[in-house]
Amino acid sequence: MSITIKEVARLAGVSPSTVSRTCTNHPSISEQTKEKVRKAMLELGYEPSAPIASPNTKTIGIILPASEKDTYENSFFLETMRGISQFCNQKQYFTTLITGASADEILKCIRQISREDRLDGVILLYSSRQDPIVDYLYREGLQFVIVGKADKYVQDTIYIDNDNIQAARDATSYLISLGHTRIAYLGCDSARIFSADRKAGYILALTEHNIPYRQEYYVEMPFIPHEDSEELRRLLSMEKRPSAFIANDDIHALVLTHTAFRMNMRIPEDLSIVSFNNSIAARLTYPPLTSIDINSRQLGIEAASQIINHIEDPSLLPTKIIVPHYLMKRKSCAAPPIAENARAE
Repeated sequence: MSITIKEVARLAGVSPSTVSRTCTNHPSISEQTKEKVRKAMLELGYEPSAPIASPNTKTIGIILPASEKDTYENSFFLETMRGISQFCNQKQYFTTLITGASADEILKCIRQISREDRLDGVILLYSSRQDPIVDYLYREGLQFVIVGKADKYVQDTIYIDNDNIQAARDATSYLISLGHTRIAYLGCDSARIFSADRKAGYILALTEHNIPYRQEYYVEMPFIPHEDSEELRRLLSMEKRPSAFIANDDIHALVLTHTAFRMNMRIPEDLSIVSFNNSIAARLTYPPLTSIDINSRQLGIEAASQIINHIEDPSLLPTKIIVPHYLMKRKSCAAPPIAENARAE
């Protein structure tokens, strides 16, 4: 019976993907590890069956968050992937999209591609708490970059992010400068680190202006929300309803806008809205949305630049890069309709 790559990995004390990358002299594997693997191959008499891959062929995996369908409806991912592809094309790196309905499905795909030595590095287009995919990549020693803030292995992880706390703080302070004190926050799953940071920035701005945080003014919706929300209807029907909202994403802002219109409310006369992402939806809806531009394409460019730099020079220290944001003021914000109606009690 012929010797398998798993037997070599077991003797060398490494993963099968590490053995595979050693067979192709992959730069991401240290010389010390390569020597250990080669010694095990020699001892077992293992002969690689696959031909040596061309050193000029390098592939970056782009990982989307696990989802049945929702992810593909958010323009943030399209813009970020555009930035990644733009930079990778210039450097003659291939990209491959890795996605699935669950983390297990994504992991299965990563293992398969890695086993075939067709993956030089990975860019995750999201950051979540307790992510098994990050655990796997870190454990296997596969080079990766996170678009977002690292939740663990912080000192060893390359990540590209916005200052989401400051961005939400800026958005909230802008509404306060217009005279609003009843400001609600429309977020998504708090396991998404960017959403938790934006909520923290919103609360920070309220505190700085001596405005109490009200739990009933916080609404959490799915990342891609349904077109109608009973929770939003209840909030907008309150006697002392909010006069303004911070929406976690332009898509959330559109749901809020449609809900308000169905309740015969006008924007910005009755309700002001600041959203995030500055997507085409924010620019084309009526009225156009005031939105925080997080420079999605630049996030992708920086992520691609860093992963390629670290693939080509594995000795580089992990980098943390913050991409600036901008408040794009449009016509979805105005002073509260009646000062008494907007004042917190």
